[in-house]
Amino acid sequence: MNVLRILKAGLAVVALLASLGLVTWRQSRALEVLERLDEIRQDASVSESERVDLERTIQRLQSRAWVVPEARKRLRMHTPDASELVILPAEVTS
Repeated sequence: MNVLRILKAGLAVVALLASLGLVTWRQSRALEVLERLDEIRQDASVSESERVDLERTIQRLQSRAWVVPEARKRLRMHTPDASELVILPAEVTS
């Protein structure tokens, strides 16, 4: 009878330690997942910031204020004078 009590107490201690170990493992796993989630959110934030910067750069590069000087510099283009303009009549199709 005495041995049975010691065995039950030993099993109770083992069960308690196992459950505490399981809780510790589960909490550490949850912390790992939360850290990974924070990394992903930070990566998404950086990517969004880069996207906004790229869109801003695209808008600047597409603007007339940038295109005209670059065309003049790179392609030696100029704004035509009135004597250089040719207006073609539109064709009317029936």
